[in-house]
Parts: sequence; structure tokens; C-alpha cells
Amino acid sequence: MDAPLAIGDGEPLIRWDWITRNWNDDIMEGLKEHLILSFTPILLGFVIALPLGIACARWRRFYPPVLAVTSVLYALPAIALFVVLVAFTGLTYTTVIIPLTLYTLSVLVPSVVDGLGSVPDHVRKSATAMGFGDTRRMVQVELPIAIPVVMAGLRVATVSNISLVSVGAMIGIGGLGELFTDGLRRDFPTPLVVGIVLIIALAFVSDLVLLVIQRLLTPWERTQGIRRKTQDQALMPGGGTA
Repeated sequence: MDAPLAIGDGEPLIRWDWITRNWNDDIMEGLKEHLILSFTPILLGFVIALPLGIACARWRRFYPPVLAVTSVLYALPAIALFVVLVAFTGLTYTTVIIPLTLYTLSVLVPSVVDGLGSVPDHVRKSATAMGFGDTRRMVQVELPIAIPVVMAGLRVATVSNISLVSVGAMIGIGGLGELFTDGLRRDFPTPLVVGIVLIIALAFVSDLVLLVIQRLLTPWERTQGIRRKTQDQALMPGGGTA
């Protein structure tokens, strides 16, 4: 049987016995904390970004200053915001959730505005001609058409937040990121590997779930895809046969 992969001083890269002993404590607790710190800002950011984005799309003069503010906030280093907020919110989840919510807004607000901007003008006019008021047209026509663009922004924000939560470990609140600090402090690679693998897996699963939700919310896109595929096959020599 092959020996476990080891680093320079002979320490195995992965110690499975450590994973087994700490799975229900350090690892699972870190995963739960990571989930809370990742998805709470996403929910808060979405709740704020949706009406804000709608307002910016409807009254375009508000969009440039809102975009400027969110862009500046996104440019600020996460660790700097964490350190500043510690003085006001202490070593609590709030210290991490506030900056990540701001980062979420900087991604979602442009996505909502761009999504609504992608709605063809003739569609709006047709809905108005059918007697749709502004609110009904927004809810039943414009927002459904904007879903793919909004969901694309939501997927980016989600994966970004899952990664940025780890930075909170620098102040002692970082979910799976605390495995990084533990491994570096003890020069012990196993927690580092476990943390990296779980964060990548969490990001992948979250993105996949959001993609499935998008497909469920936009069934017409699947119908259009099938129709285009059928048309392409019909144009192939021999009526689409290979």
C-alpha cells in the first residue's frame, strides 16, 4: 500500500485520523458558521438590491450615483472593513455580514438594472396595451424576463461570498477559514486541505442549486432551446440525420 503524500518534514498532507476525530466538532461547526456567514448577506443583499435596482431602472438618474457608491464599496479590502467594524460590532457575525452584504449589493444592483434593461421595448408596450399597470407589468413581464441576468449576478455574488467569508478568520470569525489559521499556526496541512476542499465543494453545490432554480423559474428558455435545436437539425443535410 502506498504511503500517504507527505510534505518536506515528513508530515502527511492529509491525516485521515484527524479528520475523523474532528469531523463533528471543528469541521462541522466551521461548515455551519460558513453557511450562515455566506448566505445571510446574500439574502439581505437580494432583498435590498431588488427594489433598489428596480428604482434605478425606472429612474435612470439615480443609477450613476448608486453604481459609484457600490463600486467604491466593492473596491475596499474585506479585511479592512472587518477591522473597522470590530470597534462597533465586536467579534460577532454582524462584523462579517455587513461587508459581505455591501459586496453583494455591488454585484446584484447592476445585475437587476441590466436584467430589466434587457427587456425589449416592444414587450413593455405590448403589456401596456393589454392593460397591464406599471406594477403588474414589472412583476409578471419584466422581472421574469430579467431572471437569467439577475441569477447570473446572484451566482457570482454567492461564490464570491463563500470565498470571502474565509477572510473573517483573520479576526476569529471565518467559518471554514479558521481551519486555515489553525493549520498555519501549527504548521499542520490537513486542516488547510480540508478547508479548501469544503469551500470549493460548497461553492460548486451552491452554484449548481442556483442554476437549477434558474431553470425552474425560466421554463420557456428550455422550450426555446429545444425549438432551436429542432430547427438546426431540420436544416442539416438529409433532414437532420447523421
